[in-house]
Amino acid sequence: MHRWLFIGMAWLVYCDNHAHEPVRSTSKQSPPSGNSVIRGKFRSSEVVITTTDRLAGAIHSLRWNNKEFIDSFDHGRQLQSAASFDCASDTEFWAECYNPTEAGSRADGTGEKSSSKLLQLTADGAGFKSTTQMAFWLAPGEKSFDKPALNDKVLSRHLVSKRVHIGYKRLANVIEYEVTFTVPEGERHRYAQFEALTGYMPPEFAQFWKFEPGTGKLRELGDGPGEQERPVVFATEGGTFAMGIFSPDQPSPGYEKAGYGRFRFKDEKVVKWNCVFRVRSPKGIAPGEYRFRQFVAVGTLEDVRRTLVALTGEFALR
Repeated sequence: MHRWLFIGMAWLVYCDNHAHEPVRSTSKQSPPSGNSVIRGKFRSSEVVITTTDRLAGAIHSLRWNNKEFIDSFDHGRQLQSAASFDCASDTEFWAECYNPTEAGSRADGTGEKSSSKLLQLTADGAGFKSTTQMAFWLAPGEKSFDKPALNDKVLSRHLVSKRVHIGYKRLANVIEYEVTFTVPEGERHRYAQFEALTGYMPPEFAQFWKFEPGTGKLRELGDGPGEQERPVVFATEGGTFAMGIFSPDQPSPGYEKAGYGRFRFKDEKVVKWNCVFRVRSPKGIAPGEYRFRQFVAVGTLEDVRRTLVALTGEFALR
């Protein structure tokens, strides 16, 4: 299925990335396994997160109180990270045309293998760390809404590393989620969009809310689609189950009215939230690491609201 990564997607021009080959492992050891399970107690149940080899270590499942929160279908609908770049073009920007994606490519479909390459994953108790060399969402020659892929390889040289832990201080229902993107040398970009985290959820999480830090209250949020500046929460009818996203790193400078997106795909029977950061520089996006810290809260709707009150209070968001 198509994925609306960010609001305002448009066309890119060809990006010169021929000068460097993809990162290649010289290790003679077996490739790392992407299969892991971490868990943490919350109330009378456990928050259980599962990653899989099929998704190159991306998160396939998040469960609490016998409820699945993630709609993992192809290699785009997970709890995962992705990025998009403009190739220093003055023409319109279309995010999927140069779009390294953690879990794999569009062509991977519902298959059992990922075009992304897991480089390392270690899990222990309630936490894990991983690093993945991301595949481009589009393969060379493919198109997104008639816009051609600009990459000439399946596997990018972009890395994404994540540190995930269930529980944060006294908040047992929080997943602390730190993401680091590594932009390689030898690419020319003036604009980058980092979808630091997105969650594709089952359609019964049909109620969209935004959290108001100043009052600690939730307000109904329309379907959009697109981004706005407040943390978003998705909930089932009656608020029995909910998931919310907050980042103390929001907003990106110059994008104070964006950052938290919501999308409803009725035909595909899935809903999606994301937490997006942007970097723009006329002199060019510097290669290196771009790190973003996020907190995912789960539980009932009231659990999530109270958790967002605590988190925004700690980080003094007003």
